[in-house]
Amino acid sequence: MNIEELKKDHRTSYLADMLERLLRKEAEVREMLSSDESLHELAGEELKAIQEEKEEVEKQIQDILDKDKEEEEFPGEVVLEVRAGAGGDEASLFAWELAHMYEKFAESEGWQWKTNYEQKSDLNGYKEASFEIKGKKNQNVYKKMRYETGVHRVQRIPATEKNGRVHTSTASVAILPIRKKTNFEINPADIEMEYSRSGGKGGQNVNKVETAVRLLHKPTGIDVRSTNERSQLANREKAMMILKAKLEQLKEEEEAKKYSGERKSQIGTGDRSEKIRTYNFPQDRVTDHRIKKSWHNLPKIMEGGLGEIIKDIESGAIGNEEE
Repeated sequence: MNIEELKKDHRTSYLADMLERLLRKEAEVREMLSSDESLHELAGEELKAIQEEKEEVEKQIQDILDKDKEEEEFPGEVVLEVRAGAGGDEASLFAWELAHMYEKFAESEGWQWKTNYEQKSDLNGYKEASFEIKGKKNQNVYKKMRYETGVHRVQRIPATEKNGRVHTSTASVAILPIRKKTNFEINPADIEMEYSRSGGKGGQNVNKVETAVRLLHKPTGIDVRSTNERSQLANREKAMMILKAKLEQLKEEEEAKKYSGERKSQIGTGDRSEKIRTYNFPQDRVTDHRIKKSWHNLPKIMEGGLGEIIKDIESGAIGNEEE
């Protein structure tokens, strides 16, 4: 493994530092072993512990590197979820703007965009919403969208603010890859299913037939809704697909938590609770906190101009700016 190259990538920089320290420590213990035979037993035990820790770090690095190769096999399909966070109505408006930004970006990439479910606020923002994005054959949607998962923060003067004060609000984004080939199974006994009348598109069907579906996974409390398909069966299949993706991601997140807490605080974790980006409207600037880099021209970015940001994050190059 090339440690210097690993240090340049925000996903592996902390692990590279740890590996470098362990290699230095291993060399010191080996030197001690060769120079003082009386320490053979003690140093031997320490060497064994170092090697075990080194193997674990190398495995974590390899898992990250392998994930890129593995993701090449993913179909070009994801579910994107947005949810308003702190900030009331302003947060719901920002959640809507994020969804609009991603829809415009999907359009520029030639991807299909479809609404699964939306819950509007009084100001027509999103309390929460779910969308499906599909690319054409060989278009790896997930590879481009995967680093959008996390908390997005906005700083600006709301239209309703009379004193011109800058407010801070948040919205969270989750990107769920849809795998066609999966061995992941859900126990039907763990699912509670509810039906209701849809308020979405559906012609004469709307509000007459209970086509909207809500699934509750009882062991985890995960709640999934699909309302925009024309039939109950189609909504149920869509909701089940999303639930499966959520449970698979939850399993991956639990495995990731086996890594040290220090590592989680150092690099991007892919966790939806991690603050990843700030949109500062007064300064016309977007800052990504994982790679410490900023970009200007917010109006263009909010209309789907994400290409440069995504390219820079994929490269893993760490800058020197911070909000």
